[in-house]
Amino acid sequence: MTPIQAAAGPLRIAYVTETWPPEVNGVAMSAARLVDALLLRGHSIQLLRPSQGAGDLPTPQDRLETVLCRGAALPLYPSLRLGWAAPARLQALWRAWRPQAVHVATEGPLGWAALLAARRLGLPVTSDFRTNFHAYSRHYGLGPLRPLLLAGLRSFHNRCRATTVPTEALCRELAGQGFERLQVIGRGVDTGLYHPARRSHALRSTWGVGPDDLVLAYVGRLAAEKNLDLLLQVAEAVQRVKPGSRLLLVGDGPRRAELQQRFPQALFAGHRSGVDLAAHYASADLFLFPSLTETFGNVVTEAMASGLPVLAFDCAAAGQLIASGRDGQLVPPGQDSEFLRQALLLALQGQQRRSLGERASARVAELGWPGIARRFERMLEALPVGPGQAPQVQVAESPQPRAAALPSQP
Repeated sequence: MTPIQAAAGPLRIAYVTETWPPEVNGVAMSAARLVDALLLRGHSIQLLRPSQGAGDLPTPQDRLETVLCRGAALPLYPSLRLGWAAPARLQALWRAWRPQAVHVATEGPLGWAALLAARRLGLPVTSDFRTNFHAYSRHYGLGPLRPLLLAGLRSFHNRCRATTVPTEALCRELAGQGFERLQVIGRGVDTGLYHPARRSHALRSTWGVGPDDLVLAYVGRLAAEKNLDLLLQVAEAVQRVKPGSRLLLVGDGPRRAELQQRFPQALFAGHRSGVDLAAHYASADLFLFPSLTETFGNVVTEAMASGLPVLAFDCAAAGQLIASGRDGQLVPPGQDSEFLRQALLLALQGQQRRSLGERASARVAELGWPGIARRFERMLEALPVGPGQAPQVQVAESPQPRAAALPSQP
């Protein structure tokens, strides 16, 4: 079989995702960054995603066509949406604009429809393993369904030519559970946006803290699977030894009201983005990340780039990137008492925190999105084009970008 790289010129890529900015989550953010980086490398992208409402009018970009489909809120995550499209409609779309590869970022109904349509057309399909839905299940009373959820994910990804995972540890775990053709491609971080220079004394003053007061930060969804009870335990213990300390929570979610009632002295900043989010990171002093359900955890790299020491369990991005005691602090998964002990030590060691934060920023300085896009590009170029599939040809200049709806049922 001939690899895609036999075709001269940039690639035509259909990129399928059920979440996209301004939705606030790691999948939406990293998908958008990767697409932007691929466009900068000259590739043509057809982005398929659910419509986010009547005012959803994508901004035109060179070599980018946005195709909107119907969507509905995800039951356990009302702020996120599932996409809906018949495979036959996607087949009609891809007969008119035949991609050289179809990449599916999410495993919802739109992802399944894209997988089926692409296979019927003989198009190579790749996917991302991005969210531990099977691990989340126990936090929402669905623990008995975990084997079924895992089997469904495995069935989806094993139908793809390749599945990307963000860490070596997750690759080993999934391989042991029967997932095939896994490739490790990490996640990037915008080191121009997230930087220690974003630290703002003016912002800290609005939080009611002085130059020497300690701000503990958490960024992410306020949801059951994020292990936030441990976060509150740590904040309460730190306040006893450093009375001027404050807990900053950036993000929103179903547990926000409960957490505000339990710990009203915390700073609940809600959703933040762009330079404002970067300033919130850099203006804190210690980043706490107690989650045990991440496939990666983009907030870890954003905190490190912002010059914060990160205390996290030894898994996902933290386990991949942090050298414990050098540029952050890791704790074996599940050892809550050790997490608490390390938090208290770091709370009392200002110079150690600053040293860890400086080295953390240097550690992720080379993890920009251009390098991630190049590794993703190499994976697509190596995909075989099987017998009976359309020959790959040089990509012509793409037409003027547009936002479109899916074609009618043929």
